[in-house]
Amino acid sequence: MGERPTMVKDGNNGAGDFLPDRLDLASLRAAAARCEGCDLYRDATQTVFGEGPGKAAFMLVGEQPGDQEDRQGHPFVGPAGRVLDRGLEEAGIARDDVYVTNAVKHFSWVPRGKRRIHQKPTAGEITACRPWLEAELAAVEPRVVVVLGATAARSLLGAAFRVTRHRGEAVPLGDRLAVATIHPSAVLRAPDREAAYAGFLSDLRAAAEVA
Repeated sequence: MGERPTMVKDGNNGAGDFLPDRLDLASLRAAAARCEGCDLYRDATQTVFGEGPGKAAFMLVGEQPGDQEDRQGHPFVGPAGRVLDRGLEEAGIARDDVYVTNAVKHFSWVPRGKRRIHQKPTAGEITACRPWLEAELAAVEPRVVVVLGATAARSLLGAAFRVTRHRGEAVPLGDRLAVATIHPSAVLRAPDREAAYAGFLSDLRAAAEVA
């Protein structure tokens, strides 16, 4: 349903070639499962597409799938997902009114012994995957986009946007609003988790207020 969004033509826009003619979530998810728009698909277990209602007031956009997300095929099912679920509940955001996804749909990692260690996506990989995110926005039509971390901010708000400077602020994103905050995994890495979580929760509450 709907038309293909206009894609950014900057030399690494491979995912655009895999978009289906129909831009409903079921068609997008099926097409994304076959995406080879950048090299990340080679070492990932599977594409991890967004999940949630077809129309949602909130879209939450993270960086990329983590180890557990890659294995299970669902976004935000690892430790960071538990932080996110807690934050949403305490901010008064109903989970069934939230669509969750990532700026990059495949897990980027490097081996360290038997472990798979998260590797930050490159600018080219973020750009290559952007057509999926643009299509999700067009299909879900959220009122508020919660931008979780620097990678999602780069994809949606541009390289010059700094989460640390503008977190918790409502900024325009097309015909909707975006509110940026840290990624929930940053709460887990913080020396003072309690303070980091308090700031994260404050930003989620700011998003709830503008919805």
